[in-house]
Amino acid sequence: MWNWLTGFSSSNVAGRGGASIYGKQFEDELHPDLKFTGAGILAMANAGPDTNGSQFFVTLAPTQWLDGKHTIFGRVCQGIGMVNRVGMVETNSQDRPVDDVKIIKAYPSG
Repeated sequence: MWNWLTGFSSSNVAGRGGASIYGKQFEDELHPDLKFTGAGILAMANAGPDTNGSQFFVTLAPTQWLDGKHTIFGRVCQGIGMVNRVGMVETNSQDRPVDDVKIIKAYPSG
């Protein structure tokens, strides 16, 4: 089992990424107080420094080796059980879900 779910994209239904509201790529926004301390951390997927696009991931466990490498922008406040269930879906040989997994709605906290 992986420690994170990746491949979610805000602009490409295939989950392979695409342009963000800032264009093709944008700089990291790293904050030293934000750490990958447990399940439910939302962060930008990237291919190295300053290569953020539209893909993001959700952690399933602490992933401290990602600290300082990915822009953290949120946390799952409710529904962590659903996140864990998504982390257990059947995957193919490329580790992609056999059946599509989609986020239909998300609500801001507060």
